[in-house]
Amino acid sequence: MQIKDFIEHHYKHFNAGVLAECCESLREFLQNDGRMMITLAGAMSTAEIGRSLAPAIRSQKIHAICCTGANLEEDLFNLVAKSSYEKIKDWRNWTAEQDKQLQKRGLNRVTDVAIPEEEAIRQIEKPLLKLWKDAEVAEDRRFPHEYLYDLLLHGDLEYDADPNDSWLLAAADANLPIFVPGWEDSTLGNILTARVIDCTLASPDIVLGGLHAMQALADWYREDDSPTGLLQVGGGIAGDFAICVVPMLRQDVKLDVELWSWFAQISESSSSYGGYSGAPPNEKISWEKLDLDTPKFVIESDATIVLPLILASLE
Repeated sequence: MQIKDFIEHHYKHFNAGVLAECCESLREFLQNDGRMMITLAGAMSTAEIGRSLAPAIRSQKIHAICCTGANLEEDLFNLVAKSSYEKIKDWRNWTAEQDKQLQKRGLNRVTDVAIPEEEAIRQIEKPLLKLWKDAEVAEDRRFPHEYLYDLLLHGDLEYDADPNDSWLLAAADANLPIFVPGWEDSTLGNILTARVIDCTLASPDIVLGGLHAMQALADWYREDDSPTGLLQVGGGIAGDFAICVVPMLRQDVKLDVELWSWFAQISESSSSYGGYSGAPPNEKISWEKLDLDTPKFVIESDATIVLPLILASLE
């Protein structure tokens, strides 16, 4: 049984029912020439979401991505160092002392997996630093993902994982637009700052920041008259940054652009504490992001379970 048929047959009520409705609506939206942006918060790349996101990119179901700096880099870390990652068993009972031992061994834990410092992070730092130095000499400035695209397409990297499972590589092959607000909140962003502090580089300005990303996002949003939808995974800056392009264009630039034409969010955050991750779709109407008749779906569940089902149902 195909994933789409499995969902239609078994998922009838509650969050499962919303998931089924969301999948059907999304397929219809894409079939009617809709453009889809996905936003990635949390540790989705370390959760290997590329296994389902990469095929969706290659089949042109995803047309742009807004993600945290961590998601951008962690797909690449996994691609070059997967065999050196360590699986953490019984992580709910993991102790502070065990985490200290990981730290001494150069391993950085993300829930149930530990990322190796030397094999993953430092492996990428070396060729990336060369690109940064070249950019500085040429007085070039690029977005974070453009440097990583360059590494993937021209950097002669050795892959340690199946390249078909890398969403970043699929995005690079498609030259997919990626928008990364707050990139400085990432390991590679920290490393760039460190290289400026130790005078290896003269300035961090070789990497374009969030305001430049917003301008680029505004250009992307207006370049096509097709209806544009947003699949928000988690919340935080990745979700809020992306969706805010519409009220910015309408209220601040005074342009008559269409509101987002389709919206779904996968989150387990509560809506009672004022955080964006749990803000319900109706709240977005007051901000002029969505409208009364915009298809809206909220799936309150673990994105690492739900998102692969949604993406696989599009095939």
